[in-house]
Amino acid sequence: MSDLILPNLRDLMRAAATAVQGFVAEAKAPVKAKVSKDGRIDRKLADAEQHVVHGYGWYATYAELFTQVSSWADALEAEGKFGETEALLAQLLLGEYSAQVVCGIAMNQGETIRPYDFGLSEDHVAKLWAGVAPLHAGATQAVKARIADLMAEARGKPTLEQTGLDETFEMIRDQFHSLAEEKVVPFAHDWHLKDELIPIELVRELGQLGVFGLTIPEEYGGAGMGKTAMCVVSEELSRGYIGVGSLGTRSEIAAELILTGGTQAQKDEWLPKIAAAEILPTAVFTEPNTGSDLGALRTRATLEGDNYSVTGNKTWITHAARADMMTLLVRTDPATTDYRGLSMLLAPKQHMEPGNDFPTPGMSGGEIGVIGYRGMKEYELGFDGFKVPKENLLGGVEGQGFKQLMATFESARIQTAARAIGVAQCAMETGLNYALDRQQFGQAIFHFPRVHNKLAMMAAEIMGVRQLTYYAARQKDEDKRCDLEAGMAKLLGARVAWAAADNALQIHGGNGFAMEYRISRVLADARILNIFEGAGEIQAQVIARRLLDEGN
Repeated sequence: MSDLILPNLRDLMRAAATAVQGFVAEAKAPVKAKVSKDGRIDRKLADAEQHVVHGYGWYATYAELFTQVSSWADALEAEGKFGETEALLAQLLLGEYSAQVVCGIAMNQGETIRPYDFGLSEDHVAKLWAGVAPLHAGATQAVKARIADLMAEARGKPTLEQTGLDETFEMIRDQFHSLAEEKVVPFAHDWHLKDELIPIELVRELGQLGVFGLTIPEEYGGAGMGKTAMCVVSEELSRGYIGVGSLGTRSEIAAELILTGGTQAQKDEWLPKIAAAEILPTAVFTEPNTGSDLGALRTRATLEGDNYSVTGNKTWITHAARADMMTLLVRTDPATTDYRGLSMLLAPKQHMEPGNDFPTPGMSGGEIGVIGYRGMKEYELGFDGFKVPKENLLGGVEGQGFKQLMATFESARIQTAARAIGVAQCAMETGLNYALDRQQFGQAIFHFPRVHNKLAMMAAEIMGVRQLTYYAARQKDEDKRCDLEAGMAKLLGARVAWAAADNALQIHGGNGFAMEYRISRVLADARILNIFEGAGEIQAQVIARRLLDEGN
């Protein structure tokens, strides 16, 4: 082992995790007092105290990260796999994050939450510092330089560290890593620059490989492999191009909706088709002017004989022109103004035709131009008398749509976190390759500390959020509630991806600002991760509210 590794590192990691978890537990009462009325969380007070409430969500996320990285290290040590690379990555990440939990966590570039914002005393902060300070001492320049050297030696490998997954998952990773290297990486930037749909031939090949039925039970023609496998596949495909890594997302959402909320007839009808990629679903939830407030949506569906007639507008619908079926959230009870009147329809539609993206009667649409995440395209949709057979009401009972949708959020956010890891990995590899190849002042720019420090921190943060995401996936695979863990992984994963892309572009200097360099695309792609599947602000609020509500 390297002499750069702190003595008793894993003991220090466990102690730091305990200290941060303890601080979060101590902060709960004063935060709750700020936002409570008559012993219950008051929405108006919570909104007025968003900085503190959301900050509490961020501190809780850091605490879970400390815990999961420490558990990962212990598990690897038990197998004799906790080597120099793993130790230095953990030491750097938790050492840097130790300073952040004491001095302030950046919720974004302009908002920092600090320990004193919660209303705790100096003694509480001193206790926190005592628990994490030994780890902070290990986040040295020498550690960063050594990690960078290890990255250069491992150039081209799927991951730098031992992930902690078993051989089956690593075989899956290798398979999709090779596929992405051959059929995605060389072409993705051209698809982006030309703003083209991902070639349908690649979509079909992924279907044949089982990507769209990965988590669907075998009895319905799927692989039945669970969310951890979904994470690995999503990582590697998103590393090639986030558009390709996201192709399976809508199938994942549709399958989850049908599995958790559908009738047996609906499961028998739709799941085998989704698993075999005979149909491509799309998720049609968001509306103009509603954003994250899905309970306020206005698209209505009226039962007329054997069909629902749908009227209204939707926006930010991904892959809509190519899709064959929509999971369509509508208001079936016109007397309601909140989530209680919502229902989910499994709505068939026609595939796009040459010169006509939306040939289905009663349906129209137009493309939304976007800076990144282009390979499936985004659309606005209009419905005017669009027909859906009444037997396609998910679950067969009206008014269940919001509840059914909520049941999918865990999987969707885990998958989004995995996509974020893939984008971050792509940014790191792109920055590393450029730094090793670019010569300035007689040497590769990789050797300048301000360059390789960025790369080392990327590797450390990717390792950390990967473990947080895998933990959420394991919880889901074990049928445990994991909305909290999934939200944490998504929240931190989005920030890690953006930081990696931004720093990798900085390594490129002026060339990074040129559209011909793929890092410009990666930066644009990374930006969406903090918006969809729950914007960062909403995600932090959901995490905090869940924790503050516990015990009521």
